[in-house]
Amino acid sequence: MTRKQKRLTLIGSALGVLALAVGVILFALRDNVVFFYGPGELAEKHVGPGTRLRIGGLVKTGTLVHLEGKSVKFEVTDGKGDVSVTYTGLLPDLFKEGQGVVAEGALDTAGVFKADSILAKHDERYMPREVADALKKQGVWQEGGPAAQGTTPTAATTAAGASK
Repeated sequence: MTRKQKRLTLIGSALGVLALAVGVILFALRDNVVFFYGPGELAEKHVGPGTRLRIGGLVKTGTLVHLEGKSVKFEVTDGKGDVSVTYTGLLPDLFKEGQGVVAEGALDTAGVFKADSILAKHDERYMPREVADALKKQGVWQEGGPAAQGTTPTAATTAAGASK
């Protein structure tokens, strides 16, 4: 066997071992992959019952119902579609109607999403106190936050960083 043949055999073997390792990793992770859909996308995809996934959108106003115990029922909407969600457990402090939410769980046979965890999204206008104080010193801040002036948090953060 020449040096060239030995080198090609070594490279081929290494690629085979690498492909096998990637296959084993993907096989092991297949149960941990959770897809994220909006309610509109969920209706389009026709996801089967029992498939684990995440849905995200806004808690539809007027749909939050507290059931017996720690159970709640509500609808998540993205403007294109709605999904009924049931959840048993403690809700996050930021959870309320009209607020962003991400629910992880599975659809049942009736098309209701049975969530086993709920994450509430905070308002995108959130700004750390230090940044707000810096904006107040510059005279850019008004009560009601940056949204009142049409300033985005990114622009506000940039302005605060420039003053330090």
